[in-house]
Amino acid sequence: MTLAEENGPERGGDDLLAAEYVLGVLPADERQIASGRIDAETGFARLVDSWEVHLSPMAAAYAEVEPPATIKPAIDRRLFSSTAASTTAAPSGSLWASLAFWRGLTAAALAALVLYVAVPYVRPPVVVPQERLVASLAADGSDVKYLVVYDAARRDVGLSLVSGERAAGKDFELWMIEGKNAPVSMGIIPAGQTTHIPVTPAVQQKLAQGAVLAVSVEPTGGSPTGQPTGPVVAAGDLKGI
Repeated sequence: MTLAEENGPERGGDDLLAAEYVLGVLPADERQIASGRIDAETGFARLVDSWEVHLSPMAAAYAEVEPPATIKPAIDRRLFSSTAASTTAAPSGSLWASLAFWRGLTAAALAALVLYVAVPYVRPPVVVPQERLVASLAADGSDVKYLVVYDAARRDVGLSLVSGERAAGKDFELWMIEGKNAPVSMGIIPAGQTTHIPVTPAVQQKLAQGAVLAVSVEPTGGSPTGQPTGPVVAAGDLKGI
């Protein structure tokens, strides 16, 4: 269940659903339902358009990369060269008619399949860290909601304010919570609809392993104790895109 579904329409569920759709974090079945609503409901389609515009600054720093011209020919060769060769070459009648040949080919294919299945257990695959993680931050009884995009390559957390305002004389502070360890401050969240916070290498390693992000209300300038002193008004898990 997505955060939008848990909150329901009365708490801006459609707004969060549209944002999660734009971020690409919805499961396949929920994304299909949302896509159908875009075609059928003008209001929901406008929400999606609005979030595409709202979140676009997060991607503005990334230039489009044109794949090398050699990529497609190389893929075509790997996919189709053996097929083409087998259709053009004239096989030997005695070889292709040989029952022993087909039995040998079947045995070889079976051995290859066994190796394919067994090798991952013998030599576990290398886990590549997610380059980007996202989170929807919200909490019961609070109107503060943030969408977060963590970019590991840029060591940067981008935050987009969905709803809620900080009170006068107060700041929002972002925290990382790793298991049962004490929260680690990631800094004061700058005011604005879309903001960015740099991530230190130490925090980056912990984020890559999975963590919860939380937002607390603190005095202007941040927590005086190094730990949250005010209420937590939003929180959520980081998830891979």
